[in-house]
Amino acid sequence: MIVLLAKVNYIEDSSIKEETVKDMVDYNQMGNMLTIREVAHLLHVHPNTLRRWSDKGIIRAYRITPWGDRRFRRQDIASFLAELNVRKGEERKVSSIS
Repeated sequence: MIVLLAKVNYIEDSSIKEETVKDMVDYNQMGNMLTIREVAHLLHVHPNTLRRWSDKGIIRAYRITPWGDRRFRRQDIASFLAELNVRKGEERKVSSIS
């Protein structure tokens, strides 16, 4: 089976489904993508935690292959961290008031 991210070439016995192809990321965007291991390291969490967050919609992941490899956009991770920092700042304000 041959799979290109920009275009999908099917070999006669390929079992790639259309839904999977629609969820794939364009090859040109791959430069800004991080692997699950890289993001887990940045966030100081286990890769399985990151997978679970992705499945729950807490953090956006892009499936890049028919077998489901995840990649994360740098901008999405930066936004996630910024939102997390804002929430922690609000918690500190509430605790200092009480």
